[in-house]
Amino acid sequence: MTADVSSIRQGLALIRCVLAALLFIHGAARLGAGGVAPFGQFLEAQGFPFGTGIAWFITVFELSATLLLAWGRWVTPLALVFGVIYACGIWLVHAREGWFVVGLGRNGMEYSVLILACLLGLAWAYRPRRTPAFH
Repeated sequence: MTADVSSIRQGLALIRCVLAALLFIHGAARLGAGGVAPFGQFLEAQGFPFGTGIAWFITVFELSATLLLAWGRWVTPLALVFGVIYACGIWLVHAREGWFVVGLGRNGMEYSVLILACLLGLAWAYRPRRTPAFH
């Protein structure tokens, strides 16, 4: 049994909107808690130049790009940029903490890997398709 196109679109829209909401909350919580400057300091301590600028970019991107993502606009490029951001988060923070977020570990990478997989899946599903020049 195969899913019809309408069901596939609805499923992708659900994943896209829930993911956009989670990513928006991530940026809003950082901003609301005054975490942008500490995030920038962390990035600078890891060797990134302009850490505070990068932290502000990521935060503003999370707050604005998620609205476009939920709306279904520019899904592939937005998902790829988010993918780079979350892959860096795995590399810089979560991988050294192990796999599990809770239970058998703390602050691990399992949740971030799921987010990354969803982002890459959306990027693939919404990628531009080329139509043949000749029919």
